[in-house]
Amino acid sequence: MTVVLDRPYEFVPPYRGNLWPSAIQNFRLIDWHLRKKEAVLSFECRNAERFAESLRAGHGILLAPNHCRYADPIVLGWLARQVNTHLYAMASWHLFNTNKFEQFALRRMGAFSVFREGNDRKALETAIDILVSGERPLVLFPEGTTNRTNDLLKPLLDGVSFIARSAAKKRAKQDKGQVVVHPVGLKYLCLEDAHDWAHEQLAELERTLSWQPASAPGSIEKLIERLLRVSQAYLALKEIEFTGHASTGELSPRRDALIEKLLLQAEERYSLVAKPTEDVRERVRKIRAAVSTTFFAAEEAVRDPATFRRDAERADLAQFLLSFPDEYLTPGKITDTRIVETIQRIQEAIFGKAKESLPMSVVIDVGEAIPVPAGRPPRGEADPVLCQLREQLHTMVTSLSQEAKLLA
Repeated sequence: MTVVLDRPYEFVPPYRGNLWPSAIQNFRLIDWHLRKKEAVLSFECRNAERFAESLRAGHGILLAPNHCRYADPIVLGWLARQVNTHLYAMASWHLFNTNKFEQFALRRMGAFSVFREGNDRKALETAIDILVSGERPLVLFPEGTTNRTNDLLKPLLDGVSFIARSAAKKRAKQDKGQVVVHPVGLKYLCLEDAHDWAHEQLAELERTLSWQPASAPGSIEKLIERLLRVSQAYLALKEIEFTGHASTGELSPRRDALIEKLLLQAEERYSLVAKPTEDVRERVRKIRAAVSTTFFAAEEAVRDPATFRRDAERADLAQFLLSFPDEYLTPGKITDTRIVETIQRIQEAIFGKAKESLPMSVVIDVGEAIPVPAGRPPRGEADPVLCQLREQLHTMVTSLSQEAKLLA
């Protein structure tokens, strides 16, 4: 669950020294973690000289990568090593509430918290100050949340351009030079054949559902058929849990209907009315904010944590269901990485964690620097900085997706 109800939000500042990040790099702890925990064994940095050039110019640098796996922030440590720098990164508050070791490690690697359920002025000021000082590059993931659809780019949040423009304005007043945004495309590629791995993982999922698993991998068509059956089973279980019955028909409309049901159930409890222009992510954000605010405002003796957790789970599930896009398993476009990602999403749903057991490599591609003007964006128009960022990231992600193995 991404809404923290164990304690009120308290800003976690970044660790400012260089001792710990240097030790992490020198002892190759990034490599160890990615190999043991994420099965990411190797990397390839492309166009890192663009990043290095901005460092030499003394710019305030904002790195804006696509966000497809939990490994992404750690992977960027390889890019930092390539150009001999350290990074700061904004990270969701819930990541600092797993255990003390992870909170310690996150801070030492340059992470600081942001409260996604409210207006976190300290996080914004910290991000802006980092860009103004140029002390280190700052990592912000413009999609906001992670997903396992590496070939698709989600809508970008305008907070990235707000932070960049605010810093550019301050830098201009202090005559410190430019702020630039570098898009970063991340693409994970299978190092081994994914067919047998997919069969093993699907067999485990089938046994969990008390089905008789297939005895042999079969063709890719058979594999897709099994994957869709498991997806239907998971969706049916959630329909029964939250609506009382399983529906019939195609997966897409059933998924969308369940998302709407989940959102309406939570919105009704907190007297929230969704605007026609609001998408699912915005509605989810408002529900999470209402859950957190209402919970901590209530008297401890009368509030029921289980009820609030249930509402937060509804919002999380609605957003999670968005990570099963219709076009991802379209015949003729199915790659080994798309099969792996879809299976891992279902594993996260059922087991709470994906099986990171198939060896992967990652391509880290640095885009052209986008200069950030000090002025405000044109009124009534899309921010040109965000538009350029979106265009570059989309082009990079689309191009990198072609490097995965296409399955017949």
